[in-house]
Amino acid sequence: MTLLFDANATPGGEPLGDLPEWNLDDLYTGEDAPELARDLEWLERECAAYAADYEGKLADLNAAEMLRAIERNEKIDEVAGRIMSFAGLRYYQITTDGGRAKFMSDMQDKITTFTTPLVFFSLEFNRIPDAAYEALMAANADLARYRPALDRLRAMKPYQLSDELEKFLHDTSTVGASAWNKLFDETIAGLTFDVEGEDKPLGIESTLNFLTDPERPRREAGARALADVFGRNTRTFARVHNTLAKEKEITDRWRGLPTPQSARHISNHVEPEVVQALRDAVVAAYPRLSHRYYKLKAKWLGLDTLQVWDRNAPLPMEEKRTIAWDEARKTVMEAYAGFSPEMAKLAEPFFDKGWIDAGVKPGKAPGAFAHPTVTTVHPYVMLNYLGKPRDVMTLAHELGHGVHQVLAAPQGEMLADAPLTLAETASVFGEMLTFRAMLDGAKDDAQRKVMLAGKVEDMINTVVRQIAFYDFECKLHAARREGELTPDDIDALWMSVQAESLGPVFDFMEGYEHFWAYIPHFVHSPFYVYAYAFGDGLVNALYAAYEDAPEGFQDKYFEMLRAGGTKHHKELLAPFGLDASDPAFWDKGLGMIEGFIDQLEAMEA
Repeated sequence: MTLLFDANATPGGEPLGDLPEWNLDDLYTGEDAPELARDLEWLERECAAYAADYEGKLADLNAAEMLRAIERNEKIDEVAGRIMSFAGLRYYQITTDGGRAKFMSDMQDKITTFTTPLVFFSLEFNRIPDAAYEALMAANADLARYRPALDRLRAMKPYQLSDELEKFLHDTSTVGASAWNKLFDETIAGLTFDVEGEDKPLGIESTLNFLTDPERPRREAGARALADVFGRNTRTFARVHNTLAKEKEITDRWRGLPTPQSARHISNHVEPEVVQALRDAVVAAYPRLSHRYYKLKAKWLGLDTLQVWDRNAPLPMEEKRTIAWDEARKTVMEAYAGFSPEMAKLAEPFFDKGWIDAGVKPGKAPGAFAHPTVTTVHPYVMLNYLGKPRDVMTLAHELGHGVHQVLAAPQGEMLADAPLTLAETASVFGEMLTFRAMLDGAKDDAQRKVMLAGKVEDMINTVVRQIAFYDFECKLHAARREGELTPDDIDALWMSVQAESLGPVFDFMEGYEHFWAYIPHFVHSPFYVYAYAFGDGLVNALYAAYEDAPEGFQDKYFEMLRAGGTKHHKELLAPFGLDASDPAFWDKGLGMIEGFIDQLEAMEA
């Protein structure tokens, strides 16, 4: 569902209109803000005081004293989170700005130093005997409210190290994974691409944009430019992956975690068998979903085989225009309001109060996200908006995250964040609402066909592509345990999952084997990607429940979002009659994608 756009689109002005930028004043007004200096001073004092008050004493606290200890700990998290949110958001606006990079590093160093004395908390808390823990929870209802977060903390009890080792890992974190993450971000943001036919080098977002151009030669030019630059930088990216995967292997081995994926499953509060059932269901469905759809797409494009630059190509019958920002806002807001006026009301401030940074700018981080900051402020949404329908869907997606984060904020710092598997619920649901509203407004069958095809592609990208990513990560981390991986080794792992997931209709140009290099999730959040597929399958099942019984659904839906991280997925889905631990649950979600493909095939008859 991609329309014509200018690959060199400016951050604002015609034809996109005025694109919003962040106003971070609700965090701090600047690096020299007195409030920032005040909070840093308070944080240093409070962390030292906290350690003095509680280190070596947690096991002897009564329920009221333990509640006070947890509330103080939560306040420390809130202040530290506010500082790092401000530093991080400024940095992602211009990752190539040395001053912003230094400021973020300096803040990270300070907070790591301040909070090192607090490492004892989780270690001591997890040494509290189970019977004593249960007695504490039974003795004080206000303390028991924190139980979901405390249970997740205690889930790591079997894997924690000695106090000295945990403090060492905490101290070295700024020169470990976070330093390699920063190297990756700065390298990606600094890459330039010479695309054939363009009169100046382009950044990565504008170059990736060529892959959705209506003209096949331009798509190919963009793909070849990406392949060339990724290929010339694979040694750097391979070093990043080798180092991070080895660091993870060492940490996991010392902790006794059974698999590279275990830490992610624990943090997501999801059972390994549930993730495996999702993965197996999606892989088994490849022939019914991606293989089948891309065969249809090749026919529409008049091709016997597809190249990688055709995967997200617009269809020949698509209307060729750019979607201005005001239209994108109207489309999403009307879709949200059609579901619930409350949902639209929650989304409105993002547009009006400087909570969105939408334009493509030199040095800006690629992609999109919704950052919750801290529960006493509000989320901020980052986009790289270029006027494509997929950009509208990205707006709907990230705005869904923002609404979710606003609704969950009253739970407080320890309880507001939903596990990643549930964190995608509102975002994917927001996309589905927007898609359904646009589909209902289709002017004819041709437009409906284009919209259905676009939705199928988005769902394949969310489900099939992300599970292929997950398999790639599983293979990469398993292989790294056997030794150092060359760029060629990583290339081969990438291609093994790409061919399987995309299907026989695809040919793969020379250089596509390097395209693993720019995916940030592999670097920042190992094994994050299955959460997208989890969220899509969950939302498909939720939306089917909404269509079957719309009365009262909104209240249950908002209650689910307000829960934040206070409930397990079984509890959250039970009011809708759904159960993600049932293998058949995933087939229901995949069945919605299959049904859309059925409709597209019927249109060909």
